[in-house]
Amino acid sequence: MQLISVNLGRATAADYTDAEGGVTGIGKRPVPGPVRVVAPGPRATGLGSGLEGDAVCDRRHHGGDHQAVYAYAREDLDLWERELGRELPGGLFGENLTTRGIDLNTARIGDRWRVGADLVLEVASARIPCRTFQGAMGEAGWVKRFTAQARPGAYLRVIEEGSVSPGDPIEVIHRPDHDVTVRLWFRAFTTERALLPLTLAAGDAMEPEARERVRLYVEKYGAGAGAR
Repeated sequence: MQLISVNLGRATAADYTDAEGGVTGIGKRPVPGPVRVVAPGPRATGLGSGLEGDAVCDRRHHGGDHQAVYAYAREDLDLWERELGRELPGGLFGENLTTRGIDLNTARIGDRWRVGADLVLEVASARIPCRTFQGAMGEAGWVKRFTAQARPGAYLRVIEEGSVSPGDPIEVIHRPDHDVTVRLWFRAFTTERALLPLTLAAGDAMEPEARERVRLYVEKYGAGAGAR
């Protein structure tokens, strides 16, 4: 398991974003490193991204401690390359870390990774595609297609700060005793809402805003869940 690319984005004007000022940092490019990774603080008022030098422009919906780092697997990018018939370099999906050898879709919410010598990250949630992602990709029906594939990549929060560079090893140092995977979480919060009560098994590893959404769902519809 290895980090093959560290990607940073600059604020760039685009007509497909609703962010204040009409700029987005979704278009990320690989950098040589090392790059310092820190806990960025609350979404609206903190640094935005956990990676120094990386821009998060729409802080209403992105960034903050529970979306400090976004990781996407090279294996999933390769699958999309074959489907789309185009090259997809690391960073094109807006990911900060492009990984190899770790299945992000079956990672559990609360899994902890050591990346490099001292950085410790915790899997917090899945990426939900948005209008900005669709615009950046330039693919018809991209949000629907991305959602249907359920290969969303993982948002991570910073447990122990550190620096990373391409080539750093990734080690899973903790797996929680539940089966709320990134893919299950994604399906529950997008196309299969009946699965939402199952995500509560992730406990405090799930961001408070998401837990509140599940609580309201259970309050309204009950705790019964559909089949996985």
